[in-house]
Amino acid sequence: MTIDVETPPPPELEPVDADEDYHREDLERFLQDGAWEAAFDAWAAETALDERGFQIVRDLEMIQQFDFFWDDFVSRVGFHAPGLPENWRESELHPALDSWETASTINASLAELGSRAGTILTEEYVDWDTDEEIGEDLPDFD
Repeated sequence: MTIDVETPPPPELEPVDADEDYHREDLERFLQDGAWEAAFDAWAAETALDERGFQIVRDLEMIQQFDFFWDDFVSRVGFHAPGLPENWRESELHPALDSWETASTINASLAELGSRAGTILTEEYVDWDTDEEIGEDLPDFD
């Protein structure tokens, strides 16, 4: 399925006080410089989410809840996708959110969008050196 919606602005990544370098400022700049638009366009061409579901995502401001970070252990951009809570029905989050199918489609679709953005960031934007030995002992699932 394809949805025809305007690309929302990329999420703003909050600074994190940590010992590790998550390259959050770099990733936010990459998202603003075109990675987000490329990821969103590719995702919109294939998503199972319809315009009604995407309007729920917009209304709940879920796009701004995405988080992206550099995962040095596996040498790729990781992400946390927003999702609807299990008690969405009891919470009455949105008047158009009325079925488990819609809730599940929103959650799965946002995870797919995060994955697409992480892949584009890793493959097309990240240019810093990584320690090739880190994560070398992980299984290859390709």
